[in-house]
Amino acid sequence: MEDELRGDEAEGDYAYRKIEKRRFKRVKDENLLKTVEEVFDKSTLLAVYDLLNRGVIQSVSGVVDAGKESRVYAAEDANGKSVAVKIYLTSSSEFRKGMAQYIDGDERFRRVKRDTRQLIYSWAKKEFKNLHEAQAVGVRVPKPYAQIANVLAMEFIGEAGERDPLLRESLPSNPEQFLVRVLEYVRTLYLKAHLIHADLSEYNIMVQDESPVFIDLAQGVLWNHPLADVFLKRDIKNTLHFFSRGAGIKTPNSEEVYAWVKGEKPSFQYASM
Repeated sequence: MEDELRGDEAEGDYAYRKIEKRRFKRVKDENLLKTVEEVFDKSTLLAVYDLLNRGVIQSVSGVVDAGKESRVYAAEDANGKSVAVKIYLTSSSEFRKGMAQYIDGDERFRRVKRDTRQLIYSWAKKEFKNLHEAQAVGVRVPKPYAQIANVLAMEFIGEAGERDPLLRESLPSNPEQFLVRVLEYVRTLYLKAHLIHADLSEYNIMVQDESPVFIDLAQGVLWNHPLADVFLKRDIKNTLHFFSRGAGIKTPNSEEVYAWVKGEKPSFQYASM
């Protein structure tokens, strides 16, 4: 009789845990729907749910960055570690127009369909791949965790759901040293990963513990892209311009830096030297 009672009790506990698990999932999903706003379609929500089911994330909280092309959310994994979830907007036709210069001539997009949704899925996949390749050669970028459709999960640069500042928001205490590190990353990307960021500026560099972190690498192109040199020169000029005007320091000559990045010169000199 006691064994039967214990069996019934165990069965009741199992049923209770099952109900609670379903209830928790429903509450979690409702919160997720509130967090991931109405602008996201069903396929985007399914991609986020897939990340939940895989255990890449356990919960999603607020928006930490919002732009015309994407939104970045703070999330957490099962261990309470912060994760960044970047969602590209599939309804942005203007975004599609801006992609053209980075896609045309990129061998990785040769077989991609040119409808907006498939292009944006490939755009997210491209950023995921570029982050992997940058990290592999020692360039500090957010570590990529997973990519599904137009959703990318990666390392959160910051703490407790608060992102670290962009370069435009907070200057490092030693801007000269910081600039040298940025240019070393540009060179390493080019010579070792054969990649060019192609949109480098104070808006796409974060400051973490006085060191740079490159972000937003979706537009990054290979060094054999038809516009590779144009993008590389622009990255260098934009970076030097910010440090000259925004940080008020002497900067190297952009042509010297360009030659050094390409491995054509052993070093570059500051203008003050």
